Amino acid sequence: MTAQDSATPTTTIAVSGGTILAALGVVCFSLTFPSTVWGLESFGPWSLVAVRSTLAALIAGGFLLALRVPLPERRHWAGLAVVAGGVVVGFPLLTTLALQTSTTSHAAVVVGLLPLTTAAFAAVRTGRRPSRTFWAAALAGAAVVIAFTVQQSGGALTTGDLYLFGALLVCAAGYTEGGRLARLMPGWQVVGWALVGCLPLMVAGSAVGLAYEPVRLTAHGVIGLVWVAAGSTFFGLYVWYRGMAAIGIPKASQLQLAQPLLTLVWSVTLLGEELSPAAPLAAAAVLVCIAVTQRARG
Repeated sequence: MTAQDSATPTTTIAVSGGTILAALGVVCFSLTFPSTVWGLESFGPWSLVAVRSTLAALIAGGFLLALRVPLPERRHWAGLAVVAGGVVVGFPLLTTLALQTSTTSHAAVVVGLLPLTTAAFAAVRTGRRPSRTFWAAALAGAAVVIAFTVQQSGGALTTGDLYLFGALLVCAAGYTEGGRLARLMPGWQVVGWALVGCLPLMVAGSAVGLAYEPVRLTAHGVIGLVWVAAGSTFFGLYVWYRGMAAIGIPKASQLQLAQPLLTLVWSVTLLGEELSPAAPLAAAAVLVCIAVTQRARG
């Protein structure tokens, strides 16, 4: 048996494990919008984002301290700042502001463009060029998402869409940089240090937000806050970055094509929103695109 033959099963297992981790991250992220809507029952948008990031940073800091993880090398600080600005602060804030006027289902399908946006950022940042088959399937998936969005909104974009499109850009940058760093350090440390780096700002933001925005604690509000802090912001990002490190940023990003459709299921189940008859067709088309992108060679 050659060295190449012996390495193949290990590589296959690593890729399969990475796909599972990335998919688990997508499931966690798919609950973010419904949980944010619940959280807005108890908190204002600014205080919700600040408090969720503060709680997530405390969780991450506890793990880093308990395991005595050394500070990241200085050369990684700029990348961690991009992750923090895009994923910890920018995306949560912009989507929370959008959800004040947009429905969860509408926001979910707009953010469905995130995989293509992330793949484009990754191509520029890493210098890698996925195959034509990959790009064709990714563009087809994005087209399905756009068509579904237009059908849902009646062809008219809202003010919330501006927040959502801004969220796409900053989150794609954060995902790309985080995926790159996850090849150099454990994924949970990438998330952890990005969160801890934002802690002083988020503590100050929490104090200001809670002082100026009304707080009406409800069961839904507390559950939503806990999930977006521990589930989406910490655990979701942890498994997501580990998955990206194993299978590559472009392929991992395409798994997120399923995220808006999962969010639609949660919006019906948890929020009582009506599911469009077009959703099953969109789901089938998107899943085909995911299958093609996962098989296409980068």
